[in-house]
Parts: sequence; structure tokens; C-alpha cells
Amino acid sequence: MEKGQEKNLRIAAAVLFIIYLLLLFYLLFFSEEYGRTMGEQSYRYNLHLFKEIKRFWNHRYTLGWKPVCINLLGNIAAFMPFGFFVPLLKRKYCGFIRCTVYSAAFSLCVETIQLVFKVGAFDVDDIVLNTIGGMVGYLLFRYGFLKLIGQKRKGGPSKDQKKT
Repeated sequence: MEKGQEKNLRIAAAVLFIIYLLLLFYLLFFSEEYGRTMGEQSYRYNLHLFKEIKRFWNHRYTLGWKPVCINLLGNIAAFMPFGFFVPLLKRKYCGFIRCTVYSAAFSLCVETIQLVFKVGAFDVDDIVLNTIGGMVGYLLFRYGFLKLIGQKRKGGPSKDQKKT
């Protein structure tokens, strides 16, 4: 990819990343549809790993599939763009492990803000699901997007480009 094209791609990715962050911020902190109301009286948190995931899965027929999918798959889907954009925007190579750590750290920040401001609940299961979302987003970037544009992330030409 030429330098001009790469610069344009980074600018477009940065704009889309900012839009994504604004939308995520709204959904996580202000959307009443997802139970985000300010001024709750008590702190809500779950520190037991897989407790809420099991609860949602075990009560899927009682709750219905929509809340289960929103909670389980929604947390994964919400962080997939994060895992996609981070390596795209980062100038130095951002591998799977580093992107996973960034996703977990960002999710921990989000959950902590929810706890401090009593918006939603701090949930370790959400951190796990969000981190998985970041990992899936990275894999889509690495094995989908980079193959689509025919370039390896480390800057070298792809196998197809070497042949020509």
C-alpha cells in the first residue's frame, strides 16, 4: 500500500474509531434502553467469574433469548471494533497479545467508571466478554482486513506482491 493511501486509511480509521467510541460511550453510560440511569442509590457489582454468564444462560428460557443475546453476544460485539481499530491505528505492530491486553484494560476502565458513577454495574464477566470481543476484532483485522488489502502488518509485501 502506498504512503498516501495508508495515510488516508489511518485518517478514515481514526474518524470511525472516534465515532465508535462516542457510540459506545452513549450505550454504556446513558442509554436508558440498556438500564443506564444516573443516581442509583447503591453500588452494583459482580466479582464472581462466570456468575452472570451462567445466570443468563441457565435462565435463557425464562428471560427470553433477546436479553441473553444482548448480554452475552452484545458485550462481545461491542468490543470487536476496538480490537479491529487498535492495530490499524497503531504505528508500531500491535500483536494479538498486546491487543488483548489493551482490550482488557479498556474494558476494566469502562467497568470501573460504571461502578464509580453508579451507572450499570461493575461485572468481571463483562470484562471477560469484552476482552473476547477485542480478540475477535483483532482476528478479523489480522486475517480478514489485511488479507483483503494484500499486506502484512509488519510492513513487508504479501506473498502475492513478492511474485510480481
